Amino acid sequence: MAKVTVYTTRSCGYCVAAKKLLTKKGVKYSEVTVDSDPAMRRKLITLSGRHTVPQIWVGETHVGGSDDLHRLDLSGQLDVLIAASL
Repeated sequence: MAKVTVYTTRSCGYCVAAKKLLTKKGVKYSEVTVDSDPAMRRKLITLSGRHTVPQIWVGETHVGGSDDLHRLDLSGQLDVLIAASL
């Protein structure tokens, strides 16, 4: 199974939407909650170059946020990315 990591905060609707899509597709993921961990939040910003959540990685590939994840899914590329990272 592909290693998928989702960085989230507890009160983020986009985070919920991204996790819901992954669950619907049967993709297991690791969730890293950053809202109560300032050091992890800084690390996330450094890794992604973005200040928003969710930030999603499939394997070593940074997908981006929830909208990016949904666009990949609609184009069929999410399945390709997941399959390639197995």
